[in-house]
Order: sequence, then C-alpha cells, then structure tokens
Amino acid sequence: MKVLLSWLKDYVDIDVTVQELEKKFFGAGFEVEGVEYLGENIEKVYVGQVTSIEKYEGTHLYICHIDCGEQGHDHLILTGADNVFQGAKVPACIVGAKLPNGMEITPRKMKDMMSYGMLCSGGELGLDKDWYKGADVNGIMILDEDAPVGEDIKTYLGLDDYVFDISVTANRPDCQCIYGMAREVAAVLGKELKEPATDYTADDVKKENFKVSVLAQDICPRYTAHYVHDVKISESPAWMRKRLALVGISSISNVVDITNFVLKELGQPMHAFDYSYLEGDEIVVRRANDGEKIVTLDEKEFELNSNNLVICDGKKAVALAGIMGGLNSEINDGTTEVMFESAKFARDNIRKSSRALGQASDSSALYSKGVNEYTTAMA
Repeated sequence: MKVLLSWLKDYVDIDVTVQELEKKFFGAGFEVEGVEYLGENIEKVYVGQVTSIEKYEGTHLYICHIDCGEQGHDHLILTGADNVFQGAKVPACIVGAKLPNGMEITPRKMKDMMSYGMLCSGGELGLDKDWYKGADVNGIMILDEDAPVGEDIKTYLGLDDYVFDISVTANRPDCQCIYGMAREVAAVLGKELKEPATDYTADDVKKENFKVSVLAQDICPRYTAHYVHDVKISESPAWMRKRLALVGISSISNVVDITNFVLKELGQPMHAFDYSYLEGDEIVVRRANDGEKIVTLDEKEFELNSNNLVICDGKKAVALAGIMGGLNSEINDGTTEVMFESAKFARDNIRKSSRALGQASDSSALYSKGVNEYTTAMA
C-alpha cells in the first residue's frame, strides 16, 4: 500500500526523520518495501518570473531575463518554447541545477549567445496534469500567478515529500488506509490521533419516498445511502488529483474521485450512482437471481447466481455489490443528482464472488479483507 507522508501528517504530528519512521513501521509489524523521495534528483530549480522577453533575431529562440528572488534577479536564459510570455512564472533551472532525467545545467552557447539556465516543462520535472495543471503542455510549464518568486520548486509543487510502500498483512484490514496507518504512527510515537475533518454543513434535504431495503442481511449487515443534489461534474482540485496519483489512482471526475479518495483515506469503499438512472425510488440489496445478468463499468457482462450480492433499484441490478458498479447507472458529464453508497458486506461473500466471476477491484480487495461497519457513516 502506498502511504504519503504529508497525508499521514494531516492526522498525527510526526517529529521523527523518515528513516526513524521507517524503523517504527518495522517495529510495529509492517514491512516497508520501499521509500520514494518525490524530489529525488531535483536541485536548484526555483519559481522564476520572466521580467523581459524578446525574439532572438534569425533563430527560433527567445531571450528571457528571469527573476529568481534570492537566487538572483537577472538570469539570462534562452528558450525555444513559444508559450512563454513577459510576467509568466515558470520553473527555472539555474546553473548547477539537476533534473530527474539526469540532466545537469551548465552555461551553454546557443547560436552566438550564452544561456545561463533552462526553463522546464512538466515532463522534465517528472510531472503530469494530475500533479499540476499545465504540466502536460508541449512547452514550458506555466505556474499560477500567486507562485512565490524564488521558492524552491520542490516546496512549491509538494515534491519535498515521501511515499512509503508498505506491505500490510491480511490480519490488519484496519491498516489498509491512510487513517489506519496514521493510527499506528500515533501509537508508536505516543501522539494524539486527529480525526478527519467532517465539519461541513449539509442542506436539510431528504429524498421523500425513497427507501433502502436490505433483503440479504446475512451478507450485508449495514447499508447507507446519501442523496446529493445540484451536482456539477468537473475536474477535481489539484490537491486531490495529486494525492490520488501518488497512491496509484488516476483522476476521473470530482464525484468519482471523492469515492476513491475516501477509499484510500478511511478504507471504506464507496460508490456513486447517477440518481436519474435509478428507477422506482428505492435501493434493494439482495442475492442475485440465477441467470441474472449485469454489465459493469468496464463494459464486461456477467451472468450471476444466488451466491452473488447485487444492489438494485426498483427494477434492475445497478451494481455488483462490493466489486463494481453497473454501467447502467454510472456518473457522466450530465449528472446533476447523486446517490452515494457506503456499506458493509460480508468479506467471504465478496471474496468468493470476485474469484468466481474473475472480476476484481480496489473495493473488492478491501471488502475481502474486512471493512469496519462503523466507518460507513463517517465515509
């Protein structure tokens, strides 16, 4: 499991070095298979501002004067990128800088002029659009207007951080999430564990006449649904996209990313249904009928039997419980109403269904190990 150090720090004050923390994990029974420093091999790269720019006559190059604050107010840097403009804030490599691709920056002659640095693209820093908006453009990465001139790019972009790759044994399902690992860290360091912030104010809106029925309580001891209206599907904020990327999940949209974020944060799998596709104003949790079919989000069709648990609306199955949602109720660009699902399913049932159907997901992996029923409401 990938664990981001800065994410752990949201819940516990960590005052030991990364090396000491790694030893603490081992001492608590967790094998640390690797530790990655995100800013590895990035040195002397700063937030720079283009104070002036002019075309180098007779070439494809531009002559830029870059202000890097305390690192120097006038670095003359030549670039061939045509998306740079006066006033732009950019990642600026000064002489002596190092980049992840092994490049070291030295003064170099370009045509008849000397260039004393380089302006970076997102790719040259090892970034993509989930890290920072514009990191995937074909050209120099343009930073936000409020980027502090002269700040180390690792600090500004959150690269001064570590990712632990931790092996969690099957008997510790409570540690299959960031908050669970934070609980362990708080224990071994003798620190207070902070709870995740849930202090939003909800509208007092209920979906009248909507009901949830659990007909298979032996394999679904708890099921909760939460209705949200006036939804606008869009891109998630950069901080969420980045955190998901660092723990191995690609960003899809704000609503879907929310469910994945909670999955990684609390260890509680969730699903979001487009409410407009739910028929009959109800959700029914039941065993599948023999021969019943469902097409999941990855467009695979499955023929089910009574050993499989399904989530249904008033007329049809809309999810393969604990494994994957149905294609017939997926979130899309036009979604305006969402029904969130947070539930506890019997781990042996999900494990057997996942194996029998040959269909696995991050959710089924967690449910197969066990999920705390008390987390459903918090999630």
